[in-house]
Amino acid sequence: MKFAWIDLRSVSADQREALVEAAVHARIDGIVDDGPDILATLPPTVRKVLVAKGPGDGAAAGWDGYDVLLTDVTGHNGLATLQGRVLEGQDSVAAHVPVHDDASLTLACEAARALPYTAVTFKDPTKIPLEIVIAAADKAPGQLICRADSLEEAKIILDVLEKGSEGILLAPTSVAEVLELAELLRTDTPPLQLTELTVESIEHSGLGDRVCVDTCSYLHKDEGILVGSYSHGFILCSSETHPLPYMPTRPFRVNAGALQSYVLGTDNRTNYLSELGAGDAVLAVSTTGRTRRVVVGRVKLESRPLLTIKTRAEDGTLVSLAVQDDWHVRVLGPGDAVRNVTELKKGEKLLGYLATDQRHVGWPVGEFCVEK
Repeated sequence: MKFAWIDLRSVSADQREALVEAAVHARIDGIVDDGPDILATLPPTVRKVLVAKGPGDGAAAGWDGYDVLLTDVTGHNGLATLQGRVLEGQDSVAAHVPVHDDASLTLACEAARALPYTAVTFKDPTKIPLEIVIAAADKAPGQLICRADSLEEAKIILDVLEKGSEGILLAPTSVAEVLELAELLRTDTPPLQLTELTVESIEHSGLGDRVCVDTCSYLHKDEGILVGSYSHGFILCSSETHPLPYMPTRPFRVNAGALQSYVLGTDNRTNYLSELGAGDAVLAVSTTGRTRRVVVGRVKLESRPLLTIKTRAEDGTLVSLAVQDDWHVRVLGPGDAVRNVTELKKGEKLLGYLATDQRHVGWPVGEFCVEK
């Protein structure tokens, strides 16, 4: 789970109280300050990160109510002092290493491997030094925190080498930034409980507009996206990672369905396929229900003959999907089965997902609605 520390040291006095309240409300992991005045008032749900005056400042101005003691480290002697505390059994040890050259980069890597917490600040905008520290500390049990100068930079940091740093250190300029940061940290997408759907009918529907969703990710053979004609039910449409006659595989693409179809995204939000565009996000879903957020690179809409697939869930829910009427369009079934839509037969099993709520502009809402 990603986390953030809010740095109050450069925040003006008139903003501090509001930012702290926002951080507590948003469940930010920690508050950083160089004195105990605000830290001592924090609830136990927020980590109190006190900045030490130097490597030898174990008590930090006589106050020992902190959870983490953050110390600036610029040389190996300072790192050795902190390592000694770790060997003594202290788990509240943290180093802040400013990285500006090869020597300080090496020091940051050593700290990240040895200490419970290592915060790094990079002089240069390139993320190559961060990549090096992340790789160096990959198997280490400690937590790596990277300072960000803005929310935009925080987004980049969280994705460096796919895994990013565990934590973000940010001095926010407003309450809105605190709340946006908290939302940004929600990187995990929960698994979904997929259901078996039984094919009831397959009908040739004539010409219509269908949408291919080209993502910016390599989709696996057991992955696709959930698409449906109704907002309460979706069918798992396969990615084009499986061999096709007459054309190469396109492991980033899902031939998803007709443009009015719903597609399931993050936060239990849906979009019409017609609404998607470059930069949007959808949910990649595996046959086991594992999910991940993927970014849309482009959406391709073309007129093609359509096929309407109607299925029924075990609880009697009708789930329908209109797709391109072509052999190379595929849906997924139990056991990672890949089924060509033109060869589907009544009684065959597919995988899908049933939503518990109806939708209003994509958001779930508990209201009466009939779709057919």
